[in-house]
Amino acid sequence: MGHFARECPNAERVDAENGDDRPAAADYVPPEPSQDEEVIFSTIQKGINFDKYDDIPVEVSGNDPCRCINSFGEADLYDSIGENVRRAKYDKPTPVQKYGIPIVSAGRDLMACAQTGSGKTAAFLLPILSGLLRDGLQSSALSGQQCPQCIVVSPTRELAIQIFDEARKFSYKTMIKCVVIYGGTKVQHQTSMVDRGCNVLVATPGRLLHFINSGMISVEKVKYLVLDEADRMLDMGFGPDMEKLVNNPAMPKKGERHTLMFSATFPNEVQERAAEYLDNYLFLTVGRVGGANSDVRQVVVEVPQAAKKDKLIEILQSQPENDRTLVFTETKRGADFLASYLSQSGFPTTSIHGDREQREREEALNDFKRNRASVLVATSVASRGLDIPAVKHVVNFDLPSEIDDYVHRIGRTGRCGNTGLSTSFYNPEKDATISRALIKILADAHQDVPEFLENVADSAIGTYHGNTGGGFGGRDTRSGPRRGGGGGGNRGNRDWNSGGQGGGQESWNSGGGGGGGGGGGAAEDEEAWD
Repeated sequence: MGHFARECPNAERVDAENGDDRPAAADYVPPEPSQDEEVIFSTIQKGINFDKYDDIPVEVSGNDPCRCINSFGEADLYDSIGENVRRAKYDKPTPVQKYGIPIVSAGRDLMACAQTGSGKTAAFLLPILSGLLRDGLQSSALSGQQCPQCIVVSPTRELAIQIFDEARKFSYKTMIKCVVIYGGTKVQHQTSMVDRGCNVLVATPGRLLHFINSGMISVEKVKYLVLDEADRMLDMGFGPDMEKLVNNPAMPKKGERHTLMFSATFPNEVQERAAEYLDNYLFLTVGRVGGANSDVRQVVVEVPQAAKKDKLIEILQSQPENDRTLVFTETKRGADFLASYLSQSGFPTTSIHGDREQREREEALNDFKRNRASVLVATSVASRGLDIPAVKHVVNFDLPSEIDDYVHRIGRTGRCGNTGLSTSFYNPEKDATISRALIKILADAHQDVPEFLENVADSAIGTYHGNTGGGFGGRDTRSGPRRGGGGGGNRGNRDWNSGGQGGGQESWNSGGGGGGGGGGGAAEDEEAWD
């Protein structure tokens, strides 16, 4: 049972949202992953809106775009990988998979932007695993330096674990050896995992560089380099680490390796930085880039800071007792205090943030997934990528300062065609600078815009710092032809849209974006050290 906030031994810690204090060496050894087939292939069940994915607009830009697929049978997956797709009960590919799988299979570099919960992980794992089996696995010594052929880098530990679980699922009963390494755990334990052989390595940046610098991992045989949540990986928080990785003398140069980048948001300046690592790449956009998931009903209510706790209690009391609710705060200390308050108010609650020990973070997440705690209070460490089954409600107790972070947060619900609800507490004394961007997100997703928010936006001095726009806002910054179509794909093989859809940017959409949280976020999301 993960410990609850009221029992948290870290409650008296000084908040260090951007602190640089190096933690003591970790001795945590994670439990061995389950070998039970039912557990390995458990997944979020597709929701009532899954078939509506076929209507989502898709655009591919770049030289010689690949034909999309309309079924997994057309994907030319290696037999054992295709069998695992069937074991996972994947009936048909989502739009990002219809276009992404053939692009990766063709050996093209890719920058892909698709809404949260749309199946981006499978879009790169399935063709990569098939390619490794088809081309022949590199043999790995049982000790000494390991040379993975695929490296997937993730900004948070929890997301790295999730990607690893997906890789294990799709490589089930094959000879592919998948390993995950991340901070907050005992280095010697992860060294022993790597020494057993490593074809696919999933890692957070700090732990990956430690293993490379210590000689335990060599990047000389890397064929696939994947940056998940790539906008976060290339911002000022993790950008220097990514430079060290791709500029490692042993790393195959671009054009010799396949580099893939996936995210739900891609600000223009991040695209420009990403292009330095990509060779003749295709840019794939699915839906409104940087826009909110249309399966999430968004509610914004005006709540002064002092009234937020009472309002949250009111919301929790009004919904079914066992409904999972994810609550976001801006600070680690705020997360612990709020989780403690909710626990004392009778709501089983736990918290997750960057100052909690890794054992506590994993226990908290497991408690929430298994409904031992129906409320999880979190900072941005839980805002990206995580697939938590049956999250009914996301509450922004504190709104983030960047609109891209808002999009990622509310994307923890409404996944895989399921519907969800988000409620955001708008504090007029603090949140005015995000008001225009928030209106844009709501309007583009056909959500109600409250009158108070429109009034605030009319008088707001702040400018938009995000990445949404009309139609394909934040689209490929390069000029050139674009191939467009619906999520079903057939039209996408014929229609060419020189101007794309919804071409112009609105007046509050200038500036291109704030990089999904800026440079200070690394200390919150994932330590750069081990």
